[in-house]
Amino acid sequence: MTHSNDAPAVREVKAAINDLGHAFEAFKQTNDSAEIERRTKSGVDALVNEKVARINADIDRLQKSINQMHAAGSRSRVGAEAQSDPAAAQHNTAFYDRYMRKGMEADLASLEAKSLNITAASDGGYTVPQELDSSIEKRLAAVSPIRAIANVVQIGSSGYKKLVTVSGAASGWVGEVGVRTETAAPQFAEVTPPLGELYANPAATQSMLDDAYFDVESWLAEELVAEFGQKEGASFVNGDGIDKPKGFLSYTTAALGDSARAFGTLEHRITGVAGAFPASDPSDILIDLVHSLKAGYRQNAVFVMNTDLVAEIRKMKDVDGQYLWRPGLENGAIATLLGYPVIEAADMPAMAAGSFSVAFGNFKRGYTVTDRMGTRVLRDPFSNKPYVHFYATRRVGGGVVNSDAIKLLKFSLA
Repeated sequence: MTHSNDAPAVREVKAAINDLGHAFEAFKQTNDSAEIERRTKSGVDALVNEKVARINADIDRLQKSINQMHAAGSRSRVGAEAQSDPAAAQHNTAFYDRYMRKGMEADLASLEAKSLNITAASDGGYTVPQELDSSIEKRLAAVSPIRAIANVVQIGSSGYKKLVTVSGAASGWVGEVGVRTETAAPQFAEVTPPLGELYANPAATQSMLDDAYFDVESWLAEELVAEFGQKEGASFVNGDGIDKPKGFLSYTTAALGDSARAFGTLEHRITGVAGAFPASDPSDILIDLVHSLKAGYRQNAVFVMNTDLVAEIRKMKDVDGQYLWRPGLENGAIATLLGYPVIEAADMPAMAAGSFSVAFGNFKRGYTVTDRMGTRVLRDPFSNKPYVHFYATRRVGGGVVNSDAIKLLKFSLA
């Protein structure tokens, strides 16, 4: 049954979707007028350009607002579920009411010493309750764009290794009594996504913590998600793999097809223009990029780029005059380009000579994020009085595991 307080939220989403539809129609009309002026007058009035840019910004704002409202509606409040496990309930009380609010460690230390699932105390701090850890992971998927589309695995050790088939075993057809020749053995490569420790250090005053109405659980979750999401999002795109995940843009690339490249090397396609799309038929470049990905990977493929480039591509049309970009006009839907979802990642580079500003691929198959179980928190009331800091750490890794599943667009001549 739908709660009564859900109705305003539903109406708000519907209103935003309606506004987005109207904004896109206005954008198409204004941009079409600008194109006509460009062809007939060899230029466009500055006011028309300004109007196109303004509507473009409105579309970005509305699309992001719709996606955020959908994400907020699909996640539950921290601790909202009834706690049926007495041991977990006891740990929650010891963690939130005694340790977080008052700095009392004895009960929490005793509980963690008895648990077989808690990280060693030598790591420093205490493990957050499992429901908070799960909530952090769910919320990170909403604010960390690459995590939301990648394959995420939970690990309990310090590392994660994956065997990848480089070449399959030979096979063939044979009759019922035909001779079966010996087949070649498959070749494997071991992939280990680099792992690093991510930390955040949110602060609160003691008076905030003493306030019984202060929701310490939700506050901590929101603070950690904000910090963790920004840092890991940057690493999944551009990380160098040294004490952090290795971003997919940090791998070696080559303008070679899947059968010709070395294992672990990503394929890139070029625009033919340094720092820009070609003036004539720029959509052909994107279509070629899509079809450079094997058909088996395209079913769940997505485009990844930053907001400014989305605004630029939004103006593009195919040979029939149809816009390549389409807004997400259903609850929970995101915008598409050539029929594939568009994921906006702020850490993707802007168009520049030699930049890899567009990625297209099946990130579920191509990129793996590893999360080591257990976020830990160390309470520090001494370093920055009158604030109480909570030094939180979690182990996160990431790397490309299938270099055939992700393609890049290079804005260069060659």
